[in-house]
Amino acid sequence: MVQVQQGSAAAADPTEDKTKGKPADKESLGSFAWFVVKLALAVFVFRSFFFSFYSIPSESMLPRLWNGDYFIAAKWPYGYSRWSLPFSLPLLPGQVLSSPPERGDVVVFKHPVDKVDYIKRVVGLPGDSVGMKDGQVVLNGVPVRRERVGDFVLPASPNTGCAWGGSAGAANCTYARFRETLPSGISYDTLDFGPTPQDNFASVIVPQRTVFVMGDNRDNSQDSRFAPRSGGGVGLVPQDLLTARASAMVWSTDGSAEWHLPWTWFSAARGGRMGRGI
Repeated sequence: MVQVQQGSAAAADPTEDKTKGKPADKESLGSFAWFVVKLALAVFVFRSFFFSFYSIPSESMLPRLWNGDYFIAAKWPYGYSRWSLPFSLPLLPGQVLSSPPERGDVVVFKHPVDKVDYIKRVVGLPGDSVGMKDGQVVLNGVPVRRERVGDFVLPASPNTGCAWGGSAGAANCTYARFRETLPSGISYDTLDFGPTPQDNFASVIVPQRTVFVMGDNRDNSQDSRFAPRSGGGVGLVPQDLLTARASAMVWSTDGSAEWHLPWTWFSAARGGRMGRGI
């Protein structure tokens, strides 16, 4: 009798377990959904207010930034606006906690016309006079110190071709390189392809709440020397369009990786560029 009762009890248990299991399953799904929501909020806050990741799709910032570089940028240095948020969500009224950039900062900003992310170097601040003569920046009437240094050699790869101003070799491209030093003492390297129309332009006064930006690859950069137009020049950039200051390299690839060949993910990596400050 005892065995029959136990058997009867055992036969009833599966039905009871299934009935009790449904709330447990719902609770499990609810917990997972809440975890996903919290994770999405954490990512949103991190990307909006702390750091965000970007990639370099062109060679306008050579020699410092190469096509195929991935870097992290700090979001707080210039304050926050809708343009700081993922998808440019209109959640902030105007710009809050704003701070001006410094000359020499490498900044990420929204193009004044099409609002695409661009990256350039700040050369002129509000009130500055910025011009160019024979390829040399003239800041507030004084030529910025510029000296010829060793050539820049760019390894050939699917991500790095040889532009018209370079000397192509079997495995690389060589460009003339110059060291530019701002009055504050900040130095960085620039490239020069030779005489071009944009090497000379009359000085302009940078208006309030705007900045004058330039690419380090001076003859291959659509920057503040050019009138703003979609997909091209940026003109004078309003400070409220600044979204981040470039901080450090986190990954770099020469473009030779193929997704169906996992080992190429590693062979394509440019390990010597990772972890470097910008």
